[in-house]
Amino acid sequence: MMFFVSLFLMSILFPAMQAKLYTKCELSEVLKDMDGYGGITVPEWVCIIFHSSGYDTQTIVKNKDSTEYGLFQIGNKFWCGSSQNPQSRNFCDISCDKLLDDDLTDDKMCAKKILDHKGIDYWLAHKPLCSDNLEQWNCKKL
Repeated sequence: MMFFVSLFLMSILFPAMQAKLYTKCELSEVLKDMDGYGGITVPEWVCIIFHSSGYDTQTIVKNKDSTEYGLFQIGNKFWCGSSQNPQSRNFCDISCDKLLDDDLTDDKMCAKKILDHKGIDYWLAHKPLCSDNLEQWNCKKL
């Protein structure tokens, strides 16, 4: 009994960040409202996200000049705000920590803003890995 009380208290004091490891088909469904935005298809986004974050919402990659967060690997130098980089421009007006949860609403909004300003080449995986032969990135539900 004491174990459960302790566990309950720990969950209150240290709430777990909601994170998700998506499958290709789950992600395709979540991204369907982005299909065609800026000329980019859902299979292209699925491919980019696979190569950027492995479909894991809690992916953090530290680079020399910045840190990238979440499925879309959005950087704190220009796009999101973090205490690690107080000089961030934070063009998406979002905390980088919000890019690590399982609510992709703000992530998608920021990705669209990046696409509008920088184009798809912001995501380095696109040109060499995700610009053609996209059949494998389609979700074929039976």
